[in-house]
Amino acid sequence: MSKKYAGSSLVWSSQLGRVCPGCGKAVAACICRKQAARPAGDGIVRVRRETKGRGGKTVTVVTGITGTDEAVKELAGALKRRCGTGGTVKDGIIEIQGDHCDLLVAELTQRGMTVKRAGG
Repeated sequence: MSKKYAGSSLVWSSQLGRVCPGCGKAVAACICRKQAARPAGDGIVRVRRETKGRGGKTVTVVTGITGTDEAVKELAGALKRRCGTGGTVKDGIIEIQGDHCDLLVAELTQRGMTVKRAGG
C-alpha cells in the first residue's frame, strides 16, 4: 500500500494519518529518517560561540561529531552536565547554553577527539 503513495504529494491519509512524502509510509513508521546518515565530515570537531538569531543569548555550538544519533545525544547530556547548563541536539549539532568554549574544547580533547576552536 505504501508504494501507492510513494512519490506523490500526499501528506495525510485517513488510513495512515500523517504520511511521509519521501517513502509514503506513516510518519511513525518512516524509513527515510532512519536511513539518512550524517555526512562523514573531516574528523575534526569544531566548537564555536553564536549569538545571532537568538535574541542576544549566547550558545556554544559543537559540530562535526561522528556516530549515531543516540551517541550524540548521550555526549550532549554529558557535556550539559559538565557545564551545568541546558542545551539541545539538532541534526547532529550540539548546542549548549552559554559561553563554554574553553571548557568544551578541554572536555572533548580529553575524550580523544580532534577539536578546533572555530570563529573569532
